[in-house]
Amino acid sequence: MISLRLYLSIEPETRIGSGKVRLLEEVGASGSISAAARTLGMTYRRAWELIHHMNEAFGQPVITGTTGSLGGAELTDLGREIITRYRDIEQQVLKAAGPHLAALSARIVAPARSNDE
Repeated sequence: MISLRLYLSIEPETRIGSGKVRLLEEVGASGSISAAARTLGMTYRRAWELIHHMNEAFGQPVITGTTGSLGGAELTDLGREIITRYRDIEQQVLKAAGPHLAALSARIVAPARSNDE
């Protein structure tokens, strides 16, 4: 099976792919960086670093902190737009590439099994 990975490159050195988009989606759903990190199996520090990279790349925040006794986080308009546009691009790319990926996947020959197995 052949698959395709999509990422957006923001020069000089930031990439936004499915992992960062998923992190934004989880922050939006949970209202918390730490909860999103737990859901995705990463440390709070790693999640914060990924968000910081996106903030730096765009020159503006993708999430904002919320005030209150428990604190929290919410997506900015930019954060929501990143998710929407990435998912739209992803759908269009997969739709266009799907037949090609299927054709190439069909050309994969399984390795011959030895008699010892």
